Amino acid sequence: MSTTDRRATSAQPLHDLIAERWSPRAFDGRTVTKEQLRALFEAARWAPSCFNDQPWTYVVGVKGASDDGGAWQKVHDALVPANQAWAHRAPVLAIAVARLGFVFNGNPNRHALYDTGAASMSLTYQAQAMGLVVHQMGGFDVDAARTAFGIEDTHDPIAALAIGYAAPADVLDGDMRERELAPRERRAVNETFFGGTFGTAHPAAN
Repeated sequence: MSTTDRRATSAQPLHDLIAERWSPRAFDGRTVTKEQLRALFEAARWAPSCFNDQPWTYVVGVKGASDDGGAWQKVHDALVPANQAWAHRAPVLAIAVARLGFVFNGNPNRHALYDTGAASMSLTYQAQAMGLVVHQMGGFDVDAARTAFGIEDTHDPIAALAIGYAAPADVLDGDMRERELAPRERRAVNETFFGGTFGTAHPAAN
């Protein structure tokens, strides 16, 4: 199955990068090169952020690598079992980490998680453009990740990412395969975009 097979059924025309982006669990294990990783890193680097503070950092592991301190295994071991069950096929595993204070004045940065999410989305669309896929996950043990990578309390591990090439759904078992093939769904736009009163649909959303 390719990402094209899972194209969003959208109410309005969308750019291919958006319409064809999805979060597969089936990975085929092909290697992601250092050149490809550098392009993903660069895409995240150029994401927008409050005061251009760039609060995102990532710990990245490549399966089988001998020069990254066993990072892939550390990320894998921090995942919840339900995610380990499929993410073990992904050649790259990472954790997105947000720095919680501004660099320029040391004050708390309430936008840090938002900005780190923006960087991860920028990385994801770059991956999509290169024929790769990214599955972002909340299902991981934050304390285990902190311990494994020595992440201090000034930073918050907020998401894990599996990166690689999509594989046919039949590499998955049972319920997981069914979830992979299930129809993609989203809330209606008028449930998300409001006008003058919170909860009242914006005119353009109807």
